[in-house]
Amino acid sequence: MKKVYLAALLSLSLMTANAQEPNIPRGMFGGPQIDVKFDEYKAAPQGFDQEREGIAKGTVQLIEYQSESVGTIRKANVYLPPKYDAKKKYSVLYLLHGIGGDEDEWYKNGGVPNIIMDNLYADGKVADMIVVMPNGRAQKDDSRQGGFGSFAAFGEFDKDLIGSLIPYIEKNFSVYTDKDHRAIAGLSMGGGQSLNFGLGHMDVFAYVGGFSSAPNTMRAAQLIPDVEKVKKENKLLWMVCGGADGLMNNSAQLKAFCDEKGIPCTLINYPNEGHNFVVWKYGLYNFAQLIFK
Repeated sequence: MKKVYLAALLSLSLMTANAQEPNIPRGMFGGPQIDVKFDEYKAAPQGFDQEREGIAKGTVQLIEYQSESVGTIRKANVYLPPKYDAKKKYSVLYLLHGIGGDEDEWYKNGGVPNIIMDNLYADGKVADMIVVMPNGRAQKDDSRQGGFGSFAAFGEFDKDLIGSLIPYIEKNFSVYTDKDHRAIAGLSMGGGQSLNFGLGHMDVFAYVGGFSSAPNTMRAAQLIPDVEKVKKENKLLWMVCGGADGLMNNSAQLKAFCDEKGIPCTLINYPNEGHNFVVWKYGLYNFAQLIFK
């Protein structure tokens, strides 16, 4: 099992140089697919990820903050919704990237979160929120070139996130400061981080999402040592993965555990898709509509 896990992580690391996530063929890592009951797939409407004319647009700004745990200045992109008003309070979604990306992966490499969110706002489908897109590689050289050596840094990101980035956001933007107004979600490596950190810090995050979560995802019994606590404190545990994605079992094992223990949990099998932004944009579109309501 350890060799399979390391092989999975190594295969993910090979694509870091060009900031793309690797395509993971179904069955690539061997072993039978976990038998799990998927939740209903409903296609997103045509144009949900296309820029629309005649609607109000949000803005994206690059911020820099001092990281106490890393000991350096780090960056994040922040999406502010249309007509952001500092006199109001907003919830916060922390949206994480994969091993091949950084703070720009969602915004500049195919995820179009600003367009998806603008369209959702125009249609009245989301609560007031800002979206923070950090660099989940918590080390001084946090460039995309880190490769296999970055895995420990991804695992340490919760210290930077909770200890430095969240306080910065709460000091510099008009946002709520309680867990019921914080969500965390991500793609691939960021999906695993979101499940690990979100369920590991339920005093910080009430909503957790994993899109095609990678092998860094902890096993379900580690993620949820206290079933009743999760039932009481977690407001949403939501996942999606492509049906042709070799990483499906990372999500399926958690879904199977939750179903067995009676923990509310969603896992959607995106038909015939692999490890790509088709699935991840769908994930953001759906997850954003379910949080903070």
